[in-house]
Amino acid sequence: MSRRLILVTGGAGFIGSNIVAALTAAGDYEIAVCDRLGAAAEGKWRNLSKHPIVDFIAPEAMMDWLAAHAWEVEAVIHMGAVSSTTEPDADLILHTNFTLSKTLWHWCEANDARFIYASSAATYGDGALGFSDADDLQALARLRPLNAYGWSKALFDLYARREASRGHAPVQWAGLKFFNVYGPNEHHKGGMKSVVAQIWPSARAGETVTLFRSHNPRYADGGQLRDFVYVKDVEQVVGWLLANPQVSGVYNLGSGAARSFRDLADATFRAAGHAPKIAYVDTPEVIRDKYQYFTEADMSRLRAAGYAAAFTTLEDGVADYVAGYLSKDDPYR
Repeated sequence: MSRRLILVTGGAGFIGSNIVAALTAAGDYEIAVCDRLGAAAEGKWRNLSKHPIVDFIAPEAMMDWLAAHAWEVEAVIHMGAVSSTTEPDADLILHTNFTLSKTLWHWCEANDARFIYASSAATYGDGALGFSDADDLQALARLRPLNAYGWSKALFDLYARREASRGHAPVQWAGLKFFNVYGPNEHHKGGMKSVVAQIWPSARAGETVTLFRSHNPRYADGGQLRDFVYVKDVEQVVGWLLANPQVSGVYNLGSGAARSFRDLADATFRAAGHAPKIAYVDTPEVIRDKYQYFTEADMSRLRAAGYAAAFTTLEDGVADYVAGYLSKDDPYR
């Protein structure tokens, strides 16, 4: 009998490794990972160390590996990307996030495999057009991202919808527009870690943490709003898509509820058992003119597609992250 095999690209990264954790725990599939681990001392390998993956593939060997395993790969979950919004190399961003995604799309189409990939809320740009995930060609073409990362993701969303409209698509395909995801296994991300992870050492010690000051008179300091979504909700949506192969399209993946950075900091201090101590610093000028003061995912299309599970509240998500991971000697999932 053939194996039920899934390839997770970027599977040693933050969101990818949490998807790997959930899928290996469920036991319905065997999981292979394509990624780079970097220096052992940096610890990215620990994101996978507790999970029984069946293969680990270097990115340059991925297409050969897929060719050799085409008869048993049921799905490719494509989380591999250049995800830094400040990455200066636009060629690297476009090749990794757009060109490679196209290659995997067509491989899945040709081999009757399903394709689930990471898009981003960065596709919405300054949010002036709202955060509705309508995925018709006209709606996708109207979006104006603010950076090369967001553009690369928007470009592939548009490509996927165009190809699907022409009848050239994998048997199932889904792009997930991630909003502000937080949770375990983000230690390797440095300055790109969630605010929870960044302020945790000071919050744990009961020391003052810093947030960006508001430069918009409509928002108080710390009152800037984001849709924070716990990574365990992300993996649950991926699992639901695998269980519902009739669902295809581009979908928002947030909590559907905008909360302030002050709320996030308060929840982190509360989980640490300390009263909040917060100071404010100016938003760096290099990002100030592109800073988003509000994001909130419209989750109605995913709900209409049949996803009924509740999303984790900010307070419950932060409490689980702190108690289960950040406060432990071994914080890896």
